Amino acid sequence: MKLTYNYQHVGDVLLVTMKKAENPEYEFHEGLTVIRDGDEIIGLNIFEASKHIELPDAVNIGADEKILASINALLESRGVAKIDPDLSPKFVVGKVTEKSKHPDADKLNVCKVDVGEEELQIVCGAPNVDSGQHVVVAKVGAIMPDGLYIKPSTLRGVDSEGMICSRNELNLEDDGVKGIYVLDDSYEVAQPFEVK
Repeated sequence: MKLTYNYQHVGDVLLVTMKKAENPEYEFHEGLTVIRDGDEIIGLNIFEASKHIELPDAVNIGADEKILASINALLESRGVAKIDPDLSPKFVVGKVTEKSKHPDADKLNVCKVDVGEEELQIVCGAPNVDSGQHVVVAKVGAIMPDGLYIKPSTLRGVDSEGMICSRNELNLEDDGVKGIYVLDDSYEVAQPFEVK
């Protein structure tokens, strides 16, 4: 779940994004827009948000149980079903444990990446990816700074469960390196990585 609150440029509106949809439907309630994909709530626009939710002074806000409880109290007061998003970190430090060539694409590699509680298979096209590296992984459910929603995919017949990120994709200053952002060994596997 991504929370965006840009008071200076947008006003007192909290934008809640949980998922992307090709053909979203909009439902309007008092001070609230509910965005749906079929029956599923995939986003919210909460107007006069500061009256309902205690928000930190930041544009991109980390979702926590307290904010979620405030959002659900507002939804309930408007007769809208509560939401129950996965609040676990979606950008984490991973360690590439294995890299092999993609069986059907010269420029792609199939990587096994340890992210703590699980090992993910991620297809990666970066020229600098290698086993042993600490990297930033966007897990399934992550919403990239450019709005891209990370979902399970299949690239040339091979399943991929997330993305190994470059500095550019993370909205960080370009360091001139072509490919993924390789972290130094001071980063720990499964450590959340803050994305602005």
